[in-house]
Amino acid sequence: MNSTESIPLAQSTVAGFTSELESLTPVPSNETTCENWREIHHLVFHVANVCFAVGLLIPTTLHLHMILLRVMLSIGCTLYVVWATLYRCALDMMIWNSVFLGINILHLSYLLYKKRPVKIEKELGGVYHRLFEPLRVPPDLFRRLTGQFCMIQTLKRGQVYATEDKTSVDDRLSILLKGRMKVSYRGHFLHNIYPCAFIDSPEFRSTQMHKGEKFQVTIVADDNCRFLCWSRERLTYFLESEPFLYEIFRYLIGKDITNKLYSLNDPTLNDKKVKKLEPQMSLCTQISMLEMRNSITSSSDGEDGLHHFLRGSSSTASLPMSSPQQRASAKMKPIEEGVEDDDEVFVSPDALKVHQLP
Repeated sequence: MNSTESIPLAQSTVAGFTSELESLTPVPSNETTCENWREIHHLVFHVANVCFAVGLLIPTTLHLHMILLRVMLSIGCTLYVVWATLYRCALDMMIWNSVFLGINILHLSYLLYKKRPVKIEKELGGVYHRLFEPLRVPPDLFRRLTGQFCMIQTLKRGQVYATEDKTSVDDRLSILLKGRMKVSYRGHFLHNIYPCAFIDSPEFRSTQMHKGEKFQVTIVADDNCRFLCWSRERLTYFLESEPFLYEIFRYLIGKDITNKLYSLNDPTLNDKKVKKLEPQMSLCTQISMLEMRNSITSSSDGEDGLHHFLRGSSSTASLPMSSPQQRASAKMKPIEEGVEDDDEVFVSPDALKVHQLP
């Protein structure tokens, strides 16, 4: 009897639950759930989405595309905050868009800080615009290069920058900013050094791996001079941490060696002629420069060899160039042929006149 009475009770419970479930889901299964669309949102909502769309459509080829993207995203987030606060009264939407707005403003501030104009000292402006700017060195990187471990020094006319067999080549690397210097060997003039040129680039290149060497030439200020001077050791450590700038220095020093080679072949070469010759860079000319200097400073009959070279420089005949390894100095190790591989322009044999030393 008890079991018979419990069956109708269970059936009535199931029936009641089913009826309540049907009342909760009144929409038939064969119809869409979006039968009644809500009204269109306020105009502020649509303007915010337009800002997002415009920001995402900015091409990456545009110079300031990241800054413009962050500006549009910030405007869109601001409009979303206004819409969620005034027209939706949705606290969660307002909080999330406020967070996104803060992130975009921080990123925009960082991008604007990186794009700020970097002021370069007037005295260094010529060096930057002539040597570093054409190679796309950023102003802030150039300022780091010249602002931490270098100084501007002055030499009056007649003062000596380096004396042969006395001054060490390990201490510094310099670029002439103003004035003119002359390079000589045992009293014989070799070539001049003009502004925006390295003073001791051949010594820097040939003794990079060897310490304790001495200058094999004498460098004297032929005018009141000012030059930018780096500590070689600190400069080397800095370039190791900046691979891009390291390659820039390799190229600039190689080009400077080439200009000095032309100066050895033509003692009348001036600053204007150097600018015209700058595009004509090649590896063979850099090797020849060090070969000439090493040959002059290392031969046992240095005076005779120098006189022969100075006489040969004025002639128009060109002799075959010997291997650098055959005429290298025991002190000044010349560049090997595999050192430079980044010069793309080569000089024809007719354009380059190199005289062989005895």
